Amino acid sequence: MAKHMNMNKIVSSFALCAALFALPSQALAKAPLEGQWKNPKGNVVVRIATCGSTYCGTVIEASAKAKATAKKGGTSNLVGTRILSEVRAQSNGTYKGHAFDPKRNIHAPATIRIQGGSTLVIRGCLLGGFICKEQRWTRIG
Repeated sequence: MAKHMNMNKIVSSFALCAALFALPSQALAKAPLEGQWKNPKGNVVVRIATCGSTYCGTVIEASAKAKATAKKGGTSNLVGTRILSEVRAQSNGTYKGHAFDPKRNIHAPATIRIQGGSTLVIRGCLLGGFICKEQRWTRIG
């Protein structure tokens, strides 16, 4: 009888582990920067999600004007373009990675921080921090 009860515990434990591994990754805790964000002009929406061991941000919606501006800068298809890449959490609560500005066709190191839970502050710098640009995106999902 004792062997039978121990076997039931083992089977139950195995079933629980299998169920946990079967959960979709969305059911696991998300990083604060994951989700959908709108740029300051409201004409571009970016989805930030995991990309392997880092995070990335991909344009999922863009107005006709934003698409035309990006095209002038050399980005023929703005929707689907990765504008944040290799983003990693830092020990001080910020994130570091690379940003792409499709309007100017420029890639730059970027620092990202979350302000108040609903604002993403992205700061990209060139020339060792001599030239910097900052944008504040708003969480929409």
